[in-house]
Amino acid sequence: MTGNAGDQTSYWIETAPPGALHPPLATDITVDVAVIGAGIAGLSTARELARAGRSVAVLEADRIATGVTGHTTAKLSAQHSLVYEQLRRTRGVEAAKLYGRSQSEAIRHAAAIVADLGIDCDWEDTDSFAYTLESGRTEELKAEADAARAAGLPAEYVTGTDLPFPVAGAVRVAGQAQFHPRKYLLALTEDLLGHGAQMYEHTRVVGLKEGEPCRLTTEVGPTVTATDVVVATHYPIFDRALLFTRLSPHRELVLTAPMPAGTAPQGMYITPEQNTRSVRTAPYADGQRLLIVTGESFTPGTADTEERFGRLTAWVTEHFGPLDFTHRWATQDNSTTDSVPLVGPFHAGSRHTYVATGFGGWGMSGGIMAGRLLSDLITGQGSPWSELYDPRRVRTAVREAPAFLKNQAKVARHFVGDRLPPTSGSVDDLAPGEGALVRIDGHRCAAYRDDAGEVHAVSARCTHLGCLVAFNRAERAWECPCHGSRFDPDGQILQGPATRPLEKRAVPGPDTATDAPTDRS
Repeated sequence: MTGNAGDQTSYWIETAPPGALHPPLATDITVDVAVIGAGIAGLSTARELARAGRSVAVLEADRIATGVTGHTTAKLSAQHSLVYEQLRRTRGVEAAKLYGRSQSEAIRHAAAIVADLGIDCDWEDTDSFAYTLESGRTEELKAEADAARAAGLPAEYVTGTDLPFPVAGAVRVAGQAQFHPRKYLLALTEDLLGHGAQMYEHTRVVGLKEGEPCRLTTEVGPTVTATDVVVATHYPIFDRALLFTRLSPHRELVLTAPMPAGTAPQGMYITPEQNTRSVRTAPYADGQRLLIVTGESFTPGTADTEERFGRLTAWVTEHFGPLDFTHRWATQDNSTTDSVPLVGPFHAGSRHTYVATGFGGWGMSGGIMAGRLLSDLITGQGSPWSELYDPRRVRTAVREAPAFLKNQAKVARHFVGDRLPPTSGSVDDLAPGEGALVRIDGHRCAAYRDDAGEVHAVSARCTHLGCLVAFNRAERAWECPCHGSRFDPDGQILQGPATRPLEKRAVPGPDTATDAPTDRS
């Protein structure tokens, strides 16, 4: 395994060119459209709009395609596990058809871009499979195959795959694709810049004033005035639409290992069983393929991630034999309460603000689809699937209430439980590489001891909505279990929706007693 417990470098980030450096925003600017976020949804939207003749500025808090998109498993598939039978039951046959068509057209659109621009991004056409190991679930998969076929996908039920273990059944969808996402997006960026777009990295947006025009404020100081604004930050950084009540963050772990090309699976595979197992391979050196396995889904801040990496490692070894693991990282996404992404006007009163979120682990095809849909809405062309994805769609008791209530109950448990006094602890108890919630001078703090023995202490309350963070020892990060914000040991933001870092706390000297548990975090 490359690196150590704190090294979680994605293969896509490590093997892509570093890309051009883009400066932070240094002066006030005015554009037609401001896009917040430079992942696949944001960059796809920006490119479509720039090619449509709009002046566009992209504002990225870190670097291009190094966030969620840089940590994906990079499947371009319209087969999103077992979604079509669910859509047919809850939204109707026509909605399922629109979903399948919109996702399939996104894949074809990406293929055309790769061909037109000559992008070297390891593009491969392949088949996608959703499988089960349980004989009792084969009827469920047969129904999914029927629903996917009725939705327009080239789907069929099969019992054989090229996985190195038997399956009870699978839904096969032909004509899907896989690629190197960061190579693709770096080329996409060059193209949109060639069409006059502006790109700003290390520019965190912290405020939005809606109107005609809209105005964005940034952490670095300058403002952006825009006719239209697109919020493509994975989890929306503004709460005015209350979308956090309809989004549930989940994190999954990824392992990679080279294996002989002759024995490597050629398709893309997923099962919701065993707490999710996703398998695919990618081109690799010396006649090998790179096995990419994803699984162990969990809510951020609620699991022993190191233990879960161990489970995933054991599963890969059991099914593929002893391998030399080269990379490990984690990926994060948000699922909506009705399993359909939220793409369109930000809220009921929106006239010039738009959002793209809730891709449920399928952000590659979903992000490309969102770029086309948002561009059509902003340029006034309309789209046949705008109603399907509209964030303002009305929730119904039958369709969305159970998932909505479950999500809110989970968040409520944290809001209530986080305000009960925890057991007091001391920073002296922390071993190198460990983090824990302790009390320092009456403050509830998140304390971490690095490998050199130095203690880093920050406020324990997430700056988004105030839930207590928890420590992820495998990735050495503080995570919010309510809405998925993540912070490094010094409190700096790794992932939103938080827009402010955790406040630093002074660390007491050795043998300093902790105060009584008063809540002043």
